[in-house]
Amino acid sequence: MDDYDCYSPEEEGEEEEEEEDSEVSDSELDDYEEKSYFLLKTGNHRIKNPDGSFRCPYCTGKKKQDYKYKDLLQHATGVGASNTRKGKEKAFHRAFARFLKTDLAEAAGPSQPPPPVPSEPQARTSHQELFVWPWMGIIMNSPEADGDGNADLVEQFKCFNPVDVVPLGENGAAVLKFNKDWRGFKDAMAFENHYKANRLGKKEWNERAGEGERLGVYGWIAREDDYSGEDMLGKYLRKNGDLRTVSDVAKDESKETGKIVAILTNQIEVKNKYLQDLEMRYNLTALSKSRLEEDKRKLHDAYNEEMRNLQRMARENARRIFEDNEKLRLELDAKRKELDLRSKQLEKLEAENDGEKKKLDDEKQKTALENSSLELAAMVQKKADEDVLKLVEAQKREKEAAFEKILQLERQLDQKQQMELEIEQLNGTLRVMKHLEGEDDEDIHDKMENLSEKLEQEKERLEELYGDLVSKERKSNDELQEVRKELIMGLDGMLSGRTLIGIKRMGELDEKPFQNACKKRYSAEEAETKAAELCSSWQEELKKPSWHPYKILNYGGETKEIVDEDDPKLRSLWIELGDDVCNAVKTALLELNEYNPSGRYVVSELWNFKEGRKATVKEVLQYVIKQWKTNKRKR
Repeated sequence: MDDYDCYSPEEEGEEEEEEEDSEVSDSELDDYEEKSYFLLKTGNHRIKNPDGSFRCPYCTGKKKQDYKYKDLLQHATGVGASNTRKGKEKAFHRAFARFLKTDLAEAAGPSQPPPPVPSEPQARTSHQELFVWPWMGIIMNSPEADGDGNADLVEQFKCFNPVDVVPLGENGAAVLKFNKDWRGFKDAMAFENHYKANRLGKKEWNERAGEGERLGVYGWIAREDDYSGEDMLGKYLRKNGDLRTVSDVAKDESKETGKIVAILTNQIEVKNKYLQDLEMRYNLTALSKSRLEEDKRKLHDAYNEEMRNLQRMARENARRIFEDNEKLRLELDAKRKELDLRSKQLEKLEAENDGEKKKLDDEKQKTALENSSLELAAMVQKKADEDVLKLVEAQKREKEAAFEKILQLERQLDQKQQMELEIEQLNGTLRVMKHLEGEDDEDIHDKMENLSEKLEQEKERLEELYGDLVSKERKSNDELQEVRKELIMGLDGMLSGRTLIGIKRMGELDEKPFQNACKKRYSAEEAETKAAELCSSWQEELKKPSWHPYKILNYGGETKEIVDEDDPKLRSLWIELGDDVCNAVKTALLELNEYNPSGRYVVSELWNFKEGRKATVKEVLQYVIKQWKTNKRKR
């Protein structure tokens, strides 16, 4: 049995998810379960291993990833029912258990049968037959059953392991009570088969009803017709039992077993955590003890060493004092001679002081010239900053002008629709006038000509307006695209590194998963080169139009094109280099299919890294102005 202690959040926001799990409500838990179930149905998670075994997609950090279907279903059910797990973790495993039961049941093969049933062929083929439960056997025509006690009956039938024998005092009838479990059912069936083999079963009891006195003791297991009888036996069975099929008992026992498994799982988790806590405390205590013993030994050694050093230093100090006195006397004589020499040098330096003063004045003038040059450079830098600000403001004005043109085009489009409505009204009037009768033909003819002229004029004016709208809209879109291209070219060097707004190369492979995979397979010297070669070869593979690893998924009336994980190349890559490299290639395929499906080459795009989407021109301009102001304040 698995201990279920396996879940670890994946790379995308691990610490944030652990903090949010504690705040998930019951309604949000159901939403997470539905979303996880849909993702499992769409095939976004890998569940089946190449060797036919199964893995848990939410326990990637655990070493064991080769479950059998039954063990994996038990694992998912136990974690989903646990009271010590966090919200999202329980929702993920509930959805996974639901997916295993509804979508993978046929792929996993036949499940294990319920607890063993008796080996009698009749019991296996008649699961819908109703028995009295708890299991009871019936004895008829027993002389001992007419007595007061049941000690003799219990001794007589002890080979069938009854729990109790209850004499009823009518026709030598008695009831044998068996255990409620499957062993009790087996004992009850053995009891019935024993009497049936001796031709003393229920069938023989009923057949010999009209023969007068019956000889021998008859026995069988209590069933529906015994339960429904109006005699003392039927009343006793209805009072002390219920009618149930073998399948019903098996289902109830399976439910109880599942509850017991969940309770035992929770208890195991609590005991494991307590055991880990005790081990950690023991390790800390042992570590503290070893540290204290080591510190004590070091202090003792340090004390002995210090005493030896003090004795040695005392001897050396006494010897040094005598030596220092002799040296001081010699140094005193040398200092006297040095002072005499220094007085002569001072007189010489006084004469040279005037020349040094002149050199100092020249140095001051040179420093003043350098300061003026620095001020000039600062002014040039300030002017360059102002030019950048003007460029940003000019681009902002261009964008506002483009938005104004778009609004104007929308107003003109409204006018066009209104004119089309008027034309329809005029056409309707013309059709009405054609059907008028009794009016003067000449007046009708004049009115029709006037209406036709108006229609032609309105038609020409609408065609001119429509042409202007199309040209202005195309021009506005072209100008907006030119602005984005200019921003990408101009800000390529400025928006580098970790920034909220930057330039992303859509369709370019991330080299980090290739490097991590190669470090596991090659030496440190070969890993870097091999990772670069693999990344370059797969980048070229992405450019080939003949490779189209996509499939269309219909869900909720909408179609969505996703990467086909069963593609031979992707499966081969996953088996060879693992999940991270395969996911990097799938991400690049999705980006190419969205941004450049025809050319399939890498394109640059202004990107909002904080929200993970394409950035607008307004967001880029605001971010550039904010960075410029920040840099200006730092200067």
